[in-house]
Amino acid sequence: MSDQLRAPEAPVAEGLAAPYDALLLLSFGGPEGPDDVVPFLENVTRGRGIPRERLKEVGQHYFGFGGVSPINGQNRELLDALRKDFAGHGLDLPVYWGNRNWAPYLTDVLREMAADGRRRIAVLATSAYASYSGCRQYRENLADALATLAEEGVAELPRVDKLRHYFNHPGFVQPMIDGVLASLAGLPDEVRDGAHLVFTTHSIPTAAADSSGPVEEHGEGGAYVRQHLDVAGVIADAVRAETGTERPWELVYQSRSGAPHIPWLEPDICDHLEALHGAGAPAAVMVPIGFVSDHMEVLYDLDTEATAKAAELGLPVARSATVGADPRFAAAVRELLVERAAAERGEDVERCALGLLGPSHDLCAVGCCPARGPRPAAAGADSPYA
Repeated sequence: MSDQLRAPEAPVAEGLAAPYDALLLLSFGGPEGPDDVVPFLENVTRGRGIPRERLKEVGQHYFGFGGVSPINGQNRELLDALRKDFAGHGLDLPVYWGNRNWAPYLTDVLREMAADGRRRIAVLATSAYASYSGCRQYRENLADALATLAEEGVAELPRVDKLRHYFNHPGFVQPMIDGVLASLAGLPDEVRDGAHLVFTTHSIPTAAADSSGPVEEHGEGGAYVRQHLDVAGVIADAVRAETGTERPWELVYQSRSGAPHIPWLEPDICDHLEALHGAGAPAAVMVPIGFVSDHMEVLYDLDTEATAKAAELGLPVARSATVGADPRFAAAVRELLVERAAAERGEDVERCALGLLGPSHDLCAVGCCPARGPRPAAAGADSPYA
């Protein structure tokens, strides 16, 4: 790979993380056993009035894997990678982990951090792209947790700053490029050169996509679609440069979960595989660029459903790896933290970004990925906890 695809190594010394005194890894959460599945889904869907019997039906995805979501184990691996990377670069900064929907719960972890004397916290969400569910909802959860601590009488609430979207950071993109190359190498010789690249991400309502990102980026697909297309283009170009083969590619969607009458982003991955087969494509590589790790929606929707659909069609497919706890991603998190710390100190900052869109913003503006209702959100221009 060319040097421009490699994350530069920035030496880290004591003080470069100031004013931050901790990093919080903020994730979605998932059940750790069969008895956790329905309570977890109740947390995820709270306020939507979904009957418990329906949640038991949805929970079959988890029950098929022993009732355990892989996301918690993957977050533990990422925590370990982050701590090793920080220690290896002289960055003496504690790393905590909290979830939106399951233990360790965000509110409990922020309470622990406050008791530990953490006053300025950088937050990394396990969602790389702009959207309500991938950004603002995490910010709302942070505000809810801080409000709870205030009600409990915590004397000094910590300030939380969410690190910028990292969809186009070299440390996030490069492992995915390598994953595609490995998947192509694993395809049979006779279909490899003609294989299509199928970039996939979580489908969201088109209305949410259209209003994703800063207000000036609102429009058809919004920042959510634009960012995914940019990353897909970078990966496709890098794979072409490495293999010498131009491959057709498309961005498709998976994991739709909304009411049938509400428009969501399309095409669906299974529909797209059927269309590829009908058009005579010899093979396909599914590239889950919208996901940080191999959690349930990757294991079920791609490795189970989409792979079964491809087998039914007789279409050879491979699924490339997500970033997970790759050391290059851990290094990228460190770089994101150090760059944000420098910006908070008023210093000039050089920011790593691939593609055409450039680095994302540090502070979400008013109207960025607007809320579904009037709920406060921390770590943005409209935060009540500045």
